[in-house]
Amino acid sequence: MERPPVDSTDHTLKCLLHEAFDGQIPNYGSYNLVAASGTSGSSGLKVIGYRREPAELIICPLNPKTMTASDRAVSVNNTNVSHVALISDGSYEVGTSTGRVYRFNIPAHPTLDIPAGDGSAALRGSIDQDEDAADFADFMNIFMDVLERVASETD
Repeated sequence: MERPPVDSTDHTLKCLLHEAFDGQIPNYGSYNLVAASGTSGSSGLKVIGYRREPAELIICPLNPKTMTASDRAVSVNNTNVSHVALISDGSYEVGTSTGRVYRFNIPAHPTLDIPAGDGSAALRGSIDQDEDAADFADFMNIFMDVLERVASETD
C-alpha cells in the first residue's frame, strides 16, 4: 500500500496506524483504534483496536521506525483474558491465559515519527486522540465490569 502524502501529521499517522492494524485483522472495520505506548515488559509502540460487542481488544505491536507491525496482533477477549487492571499511574495491564502481559498508556497526544519513503529523515508528528483516549477509558471500565461479572458467575 502506498504511503499517504504528508499534509497533516495527525491524518498521516492515523492512516499509518490503520494500515498496520488493518493488514492483520480481517474485520478491521469493527474496531476503534488508539495509539498506545507500552511500559514495563511490554514496552514499545502499539496500535490497539477495541470493540464493545463482543467485547474485545486487539493489541498490535508496531516498529516505531517503520510504523509497520513488528509482531503478530493478539486478541484479548473473555475466552483468553486472565486479568485486566487500571494501574495507579493511569496505565492499563492486560494479561492472557497464555501468560502474555501487556502494560500500556493511551496518551491524549502521542508524538511519533512518520517514516520517509525516500530514505530521508523521518518527520515528527502528533496524533490528537483526546476523545479516543476517553472512549477507550470508558470501554476498559465496561470490559473490567463484564469480566468481574463473568468471574463471579463462575465462582
